[in-house]
Amino acid sequence: MARFSMLLALFAAAAATAAPVQQRALGSLQCNVDRFKIVTTLAATSGAVKNIDTTNPDTATAVATAQAGLSSAGDGIKAIALALITGGTPPADARDQVKTGLDDAQTALIGITDPTVSDTVAAAQSKLAAAIQDGNDVVADCD
Repeated sequence: MARFSMLLALFAAAAATAAPVQQRALGSLQCNVDRFKIVTTLAATSGAVKNIDTTNPDTATAVATAQAGLSSAGDGIKAIALALITGGTPPADARDQVKTGLDDAQTALIGITDPTVSDTVAAAQSKLAAAIQDGNDVVADCD
């Protein structure tokens, strides 16, 4: 939750900065809605992944990989938010980091075959699918 609060604060600070909009590269209202959504769905996905029972060693490994991917995606979002706050252009490699992290998490969750956790894995996959769509929306709607 602290990570979510920090990301949300970074985007809020970017929106409140007194510099001209063009200089801040904040984008349209829809762009900022999309940015907010990726932050919130990433946090929800992380919470859903934490709910997966890791008693099975293979599941535990996959969950750890998914969590690492989500963490990496969050780090990419933080780099983008920091660039926006400081008036810079968001780095392309940070966008790639978000995509790679989400893809890594998706691959890890798909690899979980333990039938005893299928419901919680499905819930995490659903949240992740929403986060991926929100990331695609950011790419489509933000300059």
